[in-house]
Order: sequence, then structure tokens, then C-alpha cells
Amino acid sequence: MKNVIQTQLTPDLKTQIDTKIAELEALFQGKLVALDADQRKFYGLINEQNKLFVNKVRDYKVNQPQLSADDVNWEEFENDYQARVFLETRKEKLASLVYQMESTKILHDYDNYNDALDDYAYSQYKKGREVIGFAEKVAELKQFFPRTPKSSTSEDKNKAD
Repeated sequence: MKNVIQTQLTPDLKTQIDTKIAELEALFQGKLVALDADQRKFYGLINEQNKLFVNKVRDYKVNQPQLSADDVNWEEFENDYQARVFLETRKEKLASLVYQMESTKILHDYDNYNDALDDYAYSQYKKGREVIGFAEKVAELKQFFPRTPKSSTSEDKNKAD
């Protein structure tokens, strides 16, 4: 398959995207943290069961506040809850966008690699025709195709024993 993708990001569109990313980064400046691996282990991720637990506690606070603990800062609880919900939904949107970007990049990579293989085959042909410059080009590109020695089959190995 040749040219499996033909989407084009114009220079103007690339500039617009970069501007929006910079704006998003600026909006989040000082609002996000980056935990290291040890901190991530310590704080952990809230799993689905624990999210349901938090949601149920919040539901009790909203609908039956008399059953909620007095020593919990419920304003802070609600702020944390709303921030978590906001960040989770935006993270999912961005993750979907990143997945689509990765998929599109894979198709562009595929096209580039296959075109490069075609160019290499053409260069080998031209080298065989002794066209000036192609011997050097093929020699330079050949490094990307290392030949590995043929491995012996298990039958050959058994004969050697």
C-alpha cells in the first residue's frame, strides 16, 4: 500500500496548534504538579471502587448532611472533588487526541519508511548501472540493514552433539 495517509498539516495550522498548546500550558502554569515515581507509589491512584466510595460519601453529604463527619473540611472536599472530575474529563479528551495523533504519526511513519525503501532499491539499481554517486549512497544506507548470520536449526545442533 502506497501513501496510506495523506492528511496535511499546513504551516498555518501547525502555528495555530503550537499557539493553542502554549496557551494551555500557560493556563496550567502553577496549577499542576508532577509527582516522581516514589510519590506516585505513596499517594497511589484511586481505582474505580474507591471512586465509587468517594462518590457515595459525597452523595451522603449532599443529600443527608446530618450523617457527615464534622471534622471533615467539606468545602475543601468539594473543591478536590470538582477539580478531580474536571481534570479527569479533560485528561480523557486529551488522551483521545494524543491517541489519534500517535495513530496518524504511525501512518506517516509507514509511508516515509516505505518510500525510503523504494529509494534504497532505486539507488541499488542505479549503483548496478554504475551511475556516479550511487555506490556511496548505497554504502551509507547499507548500515541500516545489518546481516545476521543464519542460525543453525535444532536438528543441526543435535547432529553436532
